[in-house]
Amino acid sequence: MAQSKHDAIESNVFLLIVLTLLAVSVGGLVEIVPLFFQKSTTQAIDHEGKAIDVKPYGALALAGRYVYIREGCYNCHSQMIRPFRAETERYGHFSVAGEFIYDHPFQWGSKRTGPDLARIGGRRDDEWHRKHLLNPRDVVPESNMPAFPWLDRQLSVDIGAHMEALNLVINPGSEKPYSNDVIANASQEISGKTELDALIAYLQGLGSAFSNVK
Repeated sequence: MAQSKHDAIESNVFLLIVLTLLAVSVGGLVEIVPLFFQKSTTQAIDHEGKAIDVKPYGALALAGRYVYIREGCYNCHSQMIRPFRAETERYGHFSVAGEFIYDHPFQWGSKRTGPDLARIGGRRDDEWHRKHLLNPRDVVPESNMPAFPWLDRQLSVDIGAHMEALNLVINPGSEKPYSNDVIANASQEISGKTELDALIAYLQGLGSAFSNVK
């Protein structure tokens, strides 16, 4: 019995690998490339007629985002609210692509050992966050979150370099999120601040773009 083309492909490991890679590559291009040109994923747009006031992170909040990533906070906290009633009633308005245009890399995550943080900004005051980060049990007795006492130390990060890097990857070919003046003044803005101050500034900004969207 003659061998079918399908059998021939499956019996040839090299050919199977090449065709599999080709199929995955074509599928990836079709799914991913259009996202780079859709306004909903590259620009801060209106949502259901209500403005989403998305702005680039300030120097202190951007430094706090660096601390957030360095400490692995994304391992226990997501930043993506799905459009389900159980999620929106607990965390707030569901997430939309346009609010993450300045996040590289984004912190959506999928693990929720702790609550989602996409709308945490403004829900607690700075002092609550300070106590919570230094020793979570002081404000949430049942918390299993580790303490981060070492964050109460001088902030040391080349924030200008971070801004320059983001200018290269955010909306290439369009207006840069950080001007030369903003980059030049960034170090002065975070001068004298601690890593704790920076992380709190970052957390307090999460979800602020949706403060007028219900």
